[in-house]
Amino acid sequence: MRALPILTAPTAAGKSALALAWAQATGGELICADALTVYRGLDIGTAKPGPAERAAVPHHLLDVAGVTEPFDVARFVTLAEAAVAGVLARGRTPLIVGGTGFYLSALRRGLPLTPPSDPAARAEVEADLARRGLDALLADIERRNPAEAARLERNPRRVVRAEEIYRRTGRDPGEFGHRPPAFAYEVVAFSHPPDILEARMHTRVLAMFEAGWDREAAWLAAQVSPGAQPRPTVWQALGYREALAVATGALTVPEAAAQVTLATRQYAKRQLTFVRTQLGAPLLSEGEARRHLFEGWPR
Repeated sequence: MRALPILTAPTAAGKSALALAWAQATGGELICADALTVYRGLDIGTAKPGPAERAAVPHHLLDVAGVTEPFDVARFVTLAEAAVAGVLARGRTPLIVGGTGFYLSALRRGLPLTPPSDPAARAEVEADLARRGLDALLADIERRNPAEAARLERNPRRVVRAEEIYRRTGRDPGEFGHRPPAFAYEVVAFSHPPDILEARMHTRVLAMFEAGWDREAAWLAAQVSPGAQPRPTVWQALGYREALAVATGALTVPEAAAQVTLATRQYAKRQLTFVRTQLGAPLLSEGEARRHLFEGWPR
């Protein structure tokens, strides 16, 4: 069996629209690889596919967790592999689409064989994070293992986990290896020139605020405190703190949109670095990615 397709691109590049077009043309089904669209209620700020898209094409791994539930890469891989098996059993092709590089890497390589978390050790690292800040912890990791630091994508939860494991074992998570993956995958990655990508980001952020992103952030704050420690995963989502600031009157929409666009641009750079260094995929134009996808996995 040929390797199954993974489609990835930076935030706001248009990967969801391309995936939808492919699925409609080929009868395929989409498996979403996004660390935040798994949560029910995070719809506007995550640009989650809406009812029309979900009615047109089967989407898997959306809305599978409540915002107060833990959700990690192990659960993602377990659910994704089950979804892939189900799509194949129906005689269709699954397309994994998303921008969470850590999820895509785990799906391709198999789950990391890292030891389970130790609550006491984790609490010590979280206290260190609160005292010294994310940059200081990342600098520690960078000095001993630059590749590991890049792999963490500045994600606070993953940085804490990596530092916890290192302090307990003297080894970084990436040194533990992986269990064999259930399926083989081929990555199709694309982007746009930086100026075009940033314009797309800003346009999308403004549309999110027009759709009521501030109200969604206020709802989220009523479910999960943004000040909780360790910082909840749902509050690591780009823009939700700024959207909450709009809801409380601390920021205007233009101010918040500028801040979110800047943060999104920085995140997109990290996504592209991950694609090159961890997924090992060539970066195509959108047109090239479309041709590769449609010619490689036709109906």
